[in-house]
Amino acid sequence: MKASEFDKKFDSDEDVIDELELEKSKRPMRKQKRVNVDFPEWMLDSLDEEAARIGVTRQSIIKVWLAERLEQIQRNA
Repeated sequence: MKASEFDKKFDSDEDVIDELELEKSKRPMRKQKRVNVDFPEWMLDSLDEEAARIGVTRQSIIKVWLAERLEQIQRNA
C-alpha cells in the first residue's frame, strides 16, 4: 500500500492496524531503562492530583513533563 493510500484510509477514520507490520516496528531513541527516584510526599500528592485531573498515570505525567523540559532546554541551548 502506498503512503498516500494509507494516509487517506487513516484520515477517513478507517482501521489501519492490519496494514502495519508491528512485529518489525522499532522505537528509535526509546530504549527503556528503569530508574528509582524518591519524591517528597507533597510532590507525589500534587502529581497524583494533576494526573487524575487529566486522566493519565503518575508515571505518564512525570515522563511528559520531563520530556517537555528537556526539549525546552535543548531549544534554548
